[in-house]
Amino acid sequence: MELYAVLSLIGGLAFFLFGMHTMSASLSKMASGGLERTLKRVTSNPILSLLLGIVITVAMQSSSATTVMLVGLVSSGLMQFSQTIYVILGANVGTTLTAWILSLSGIQNEAVWVQMLKPSHFSPLVAIVGIVLLMFTKTDKKKTIGTVMIGFALLMFGMALMSDSVSPLAAKPEFQQVLERLANPYLGLVVSLGFTAVVQSSAATIGVLQAISLSGGMSYAMAIPMVMGLNIGTCATSLISCIGANTNAKRVAVAHLSVKILGALVGLPVFLILHRFGLLPFASLAVTPWGIALIHTVYNLILTLVFLPLSKPLTLLVEKLVREKKKDEREEVFTLDERLLRVPSIAIAECGNKTGEMCTLARNVLQQAFDILFDYKKEIAAKIEEQENTIDLLEDKLGSYLVPLGTKNLSVADSRKVSEMLHTIGDFERLGDHAVNLMKVSREIFEKGIVFSDDARRELRVAVLAASEILDLTEQAYRTGDTELARQVEPLEQVIDRLIATTKDHHIDRLVAGNCTIEHGFILSDILTNIERISDHCSNVAVALIELRHNSFETHRYLNGVKAGNEEFERQYAYYAEKYGV
Repeated sequence: MELYAVLSLIGGLAFFLFGMHTMSASLSKMASGGLERTLKRVTSNPILSLLLGIVITVAMQSSSATTVMLVGLVSSGLMQFSQTIYVILGANVGTTLTAWILSLSGIQNEAVWVQMLKPSHFSPLVAIVGIVLLMFTKTDKKKTIGTVMIGFALLMFGMALMSDSVSPLAAKPEFQQVLERLANPYLGLVVSLGFTAVVQSSAATIGVLQAISLSGGMSYAMAIPMVMGLNIGTCATSLISCIGANTNAKRVAVAHLSVKILGALVGLPVFLILHRFGLLPFASLAVTPWGIALIHTVYNLILTLVFLPLSKPLTLLVEKLVREKKKDEREEVFTLDERLLRVPSIAIAECGNKTGEMCTLARNVLQQAFDILFDYKKEIAAKIEEQENTIDLLEDKLGSYLVPLGTKNLSVADSRKVSEMLHTIGDFERLGDHAVNLMKVSREIFEKGIVFSDDARRELRVAVLAASEILDLTEQAYRTGDTELARQVEPLEQVIDRLIATTKDHHIDRLVAGNCTIEHGFILSDILTNIERISDHCSNVAVALIELRHNSFETHRYLNGVKAGNEEFERQYAYYAEKYGV
């Protein structure tokens, strides 16, 4: 029976941790881009940042997850270290909600409606509703809500299993001896610290303490030091996450740890002195699950109230503990941290920002190449090559980051966004390549002193203007997500194809008439081929934007459908054909 009770305790802890992980991951998924938008509004306003920390931690059901997310955001340069102090203090308060939910297991009232508040009684109903939503609904949001409910039910089942396993153990002399040793406040603090560091969940330690408290063998004097210890132990996750991060990211984890250690260094002696002189009459009483939740909440509220006005001294202390290293002179174009994979919605939003920047950079570098096509400038040519290298690096880093990100448990909207970025970053990279190609053509025209006929220059300028417009349309459609603008790209792409074919025909006529040379033809062909490829890549981006909004990616079917008797396509085509004289 003792072995069974121990196995039940361990099994209950396993269910608890799995339920917590499932619920936390699904809640983060439900938040989607909301977390990213909220974090963008973080300011130096202490109250706003404090509330933000509370809300995010309640949403994610883990102060450790919030701190790890902050480490990732600071490491990526999306937040400043000084902005995180108040958020960390808020996270300490937000994490206490779990303890209050778990404390419902200690309800003793026999009234039916009160008994229904006990997790062991209502969690089966929550699980049933969760299964129904997961198996019989079609929307991603409802399925995610169902997963949250199942995670909650598993968490509560684990809590009930731990509570039931403690009852037979409580009568054993060995168990009583363990509790007597834990009455030593220093040992209790160390044990709870170590346990929390191992399981990386303060909620799990709270759950175990509340389960043990139901046996009646734990006093407030035992529980208070252990709550202090578990608050320090919960910092293990953020400390592990900051390994390999930059200086400011490490400061976030150290700030989190500093608050907890300083709190225990001051709080434990104060508690022991008050208890020694009998100023805490309740200390010898048996603690209840409600009492543990209250200790956890009061302790973290005190820490928050104490450190809120001391944020600047705390910042200076942490900056001295973690000194700035010599900065790498190399410019990082993409610094989104892998730690943010824990919160995919934020990582996706920031990847979207970087992809948008890549789109704009590709458009700008091509415009520079167009500007010097017949007026070569060495300094602009060098700038084009430098920017093209940046585009290549962005494409490489985004692709490497998006692939593992796409394997995460994503909402439908986030999954589509990842697919959209994976489909388009290659096209943006190729646009940069064509800018370099056109720059090299410009250099060749300059070095060889090639002069086109007036007609050839006029036709090339028209083609360049059309290419500039399709680039503008593509960039604007992509940055805004406007599918109506994206639908204008394909008609213009068809006009550009016809414009290029016509220009080539006119060149042959000029060649026959002796107004152009074969060398002119090679240069002209290079320019027109690059413009044609540019319009093709713009078409690819527009198709990805349109089709992925409809949860599909069938380029050929879309292109065939849009050209076959489509009145809007015909109207747009006629407009661009007249505009560019085709």
